[in-house]
Amino acid sequence: MTDAPAPRGSAPSFLLHPGDPGSPVLLHVPHSARAIPAEVRAGIVLDDRALAVELDHITDAYTAEVAAGAAEGARVAPWRFVNQLSRLVVDPERFPDEREEMAAVGMGAVYTRTTHREELRPAGCDARPLIERWFRPYAEAMTRAVAERLDAAGRAVIVDVHSYPAKALPYELHGDGPRPPVCLGTDAFHTPAPLLDAARRAFEDFGGTELNTPFAGTYVPLRYYGKDPRVSALMVEIRRDLYLDGRGEPVQRGVDALSGALAALVDAVQHTFR
Repeated sequence: MTDAPAPRGSAPSFLLHPGDPGSPVLLHVPHSARAIPAEVRAGIVLDDRALAVELDHITDAYTAEVAAGAAEGARVAPWRFVNQLSRLVVDPERFPDEREEMAAVGMGAVYTRTTHREELRPAGCDARPLIERWFRPYAEAMTRAVAERLDAAGRAVIVDVHSYPAKALPYELHGDGPRPPVCLGTDAFHTPAPLLDAARRAFEDFGGTELNTPFAGTYVPLRYYGKDPRVSALMVEIRRDLYLDGRGEPVQRGVDALSGALAALVDAVQHTFR
């Protein structure tokens, strides 16, 4: 395990778990954690009980465990970049500027509203300190991780690992569409057909996949976004009832099955892009 540099001497806010030196695959897990540093918690208006409920809604629970199982089960281990902090600190996958459509509901790079469109941070709060302390170091570290895969393997394949609830939450801008067992988020420039085909095969036993519903797109560092075809990317959104029970606790057979499917995708990618 490699500890990524953390701002101002704090505990690491993200971890890069090494894989095989020649692997192009980088499993990205941005939303699995619940941790919020005390200085960030002080700027959130929810009481502790309401915050716990919000974390239940917004956290892609146990996706880090799914990714870890996939790394262990793959024939050639992928690399993993895992956020150690809640997305309520910053959301590393949002655009930090006017391009971010979720800013319309107060959920840009720094959230000001909850999943139920209630106040999370005070009106007029200054997002810039959070962007500088947490968002930019994360983005820079992820960019370096992709650059290292390009140098080592000649390609980088980012597989973004997420989950989502079976029932739409009020913050969702496109929550009225289908909610398949596995949603595959794509990008016209960065998601080649062989990668998409491999994902469809890997997850075909879970009841079907659909594209870009209820969530669309995938994550690519801005240095490469829309510019470098050597960087491929796919978002895997797992509907939570596939692996969580009604209390939000993991069902081990579901976690294991999804880890196995993700490992199969990793193996297919290794073969296709070697």
